[in-house]
Amino acid sequence: MKIATWNVNSVRKRTGNLLAWLEQAKPDVVVLQEIKAQEPQFPRLEVEAAGYKVEIVGQKGFNGVAMLSQHPVEITARALPDAVADEPARYIEGRIETPKGPLTVGGLYLPNGNPIATEKFAYKIAWMDRLNQRARELLAKEEMFVLGGDYNVCPTEMDVYDPKAFANDALCQPQSRAALRGLLNLGLTDAVRAFHPDETVYTFWDYQAGCWAKNWGLRIDHLLLSPQAADRMINVGIDKPERGLPDPSDHVPVWCELDLAS
Repeated sequence: MKIATWNVNSVRKRTGNLLAWLEQAKPDVVVLQEIKAQEPQFPRLEVEAAGYKVEIVGQKGFNGVAMLSQHPVEITARALPDAVADEPARYIEGRIETPKGPLTVGGLYLPNGNPIATEKFAYKIAWMDRLNQRARELLAKEEMFVLGGDYNVCPTEMDVYDPKAFANDALCQPQSRAALRGLLNLGLTDAVRAFHPDETVYTFWDYQAGCWAKNWGLRIDHLLLSPQAADRMINVGIDKPERGLPDPSDHVPVWCELDLAS
């Protein structure tokens, strides 16, 4: 089973890119971030015609997440624990039955947190604490799960093209990295680093300053797997060519494959 995450940066602008990628990559489940759409604006008919069931946690103009699945999925959460009524749309979670037992997939769009001297950074860290709480709840079930999304954290200096330039950015702050390490220290596996421990790879290239052409990138899109899922992981990839297509998102898909054959 192929599980993917992609910050599409406006699903209405990238519908063509999304449909072409779904046809080529054929993920079983994909979580999308920054769909920037509510239910009526999402290209549901087109995506369903491509063979995917669609679940959306939308928001007007900003944020928004979605889950596309080729398999029946039971939505288990549309927000993290302790959500308030007017909270931005940043989390979706679903449970899928597989031949090897249930698999939960969570899709998240973690707050950016900039500028760091404002309440935005405090909100980012608090949100990560809530994600940690949800990960603990899922781990207690001792089942397979994958938490995929735009984490807006570069885990190490290896994951940012110019560490000095990002020294004051929320993506690279010690508190941000510590919060992500806290998730990994629960026993989760960073899929990309499991397969590419020493390779410089990125998932995001800004639209400005020729970042794509210069390969000035960041690795901020991650798939974190529970031990039960990590034990079945057989492949991992980053679909970098998507960034070079016309009118691309500034992020590219990240995916892993699990051996869930009967």
